[in-house]
Amino acid sequence: LVILANKEYSIGEHVPGDLKTVEVPTVLENPEIRQLKEPAADALKEMFDAAEEEGIILHARSGYRSYQTQVQLFNSNVEKHGEEAASQFSSRPGHSEHQTGLAMDVTSESVNYQLVEAFGETEEGIWLQENAHLFGFIIRYPEGKSDITGYVYEPWHLRYLGNDLATLVYESGLSYEEFLYEWGIISEINK
Repeated sequence: LVILANKEYSIGEHVPGDLKTVEVPTVLENPEIRQLKEPAADALKEMFDAAEEEGIILHARSGYRSYQTQVQLFNSNVEKHGEEAASQFSSRPGHSEHQTGLAMDVTSESVNYQLVEAFGETEEGIWLQENAHLFGFIIRYPEGKSDITGYVYEPWHLRYLGNDLATLVYESGLSYEEFLYEWGIISEINK
């Protein structure tokens, strides 16, 4: 669960072995992106159910993406926005957390089921910021940390770490890279 995929660390063409279709409301019908590794899928369901009990309705938009899917997505973004711009919000193949099967983009009706920064200011986005760690997830690309993570603020991008590690990262106030550096798991971070 500690696996790190970012601009510096590639996981190559890794394929997770225990992918499971999520049992939560989804936005897109593509069967590939409606999957997560089994423990993450189970935790996502638990989190969505808990949110709903508090009147918060969440939708999963994009989970697992294969290496080949990421090739197509990154190339499409480069074609539309140029390589420099695309690399601020789209991962190169082998560098995407979605390929781990541990990341899910989450959205809501309040932002028309889109992945936009304004999601972080919605009731749903605030609920996730305050509660995701209780279910083993962190907001992977927090506000004000793009110089370290390499990506713009993404209040919708959740990363599953398991309850204990997610709580430690959340309580530290650090980005995942900073946390791994502080614990000596990685030897350097962008600064």
